[in-house]
Amino acid sequence: MTATAYFRLDDRNTESTPRQRILVVGDETDLRQRSVEVLLEAGYQVDVADDGATAWTALPISHYDLLITDQFLSKLSGVELLKKIHVARMPMPAIMITKILPTWEFTLHPCLQSVMMLQNPYTMGKLLGLVKSVLARTAPVGVGGASSKWERELETVDFPEIAVF
Repeated sequence: MTATAYFRLDDRNTESTPRQRILVVGDETDLRQRSVEVLLEAGYQVDVADDGATAWTALPISHYDLLITDQFLSKLSGVELLKKIHVARMPMPAIMITKILPTWEFTLHPCLQSVMMLQNPYTMGKLLGLVKSVLARTAPVGVGGASSKWERELETVDFPEIAVF
């Protein structure tokens, strides 16, 4: 039996500027851990949940600037999690990681149309670029992540315009 986990990772920020907080939800431990390491290195605060139900209980505890979720999760899928967030009127930008683009689901539920999709497999540079792109459109002036080695991959990545729900 696998235990459900929600982790608040150590605060590595010593700057006085508040950092943006990201909730990363995924049940693939290795991929989730690599993503978290890249986001921490880039200067973000990161919390982790290993399933959708745990993420849902974590959302009221902290303010999150961004949700990154896998599509297929145990207990509550990424799509179900995003629907619950919408119904609860908890607006936040979201990135869904998926191997299969669920276009039919998104046409049935217009509230999901503003969610950015990241197709798996993906590079850490592509993840970081998409995170920066989404947060740049939603963050107050002067708030953002720090530079990191992953940004070198961003020069060849093209990101579409997004809408935030």
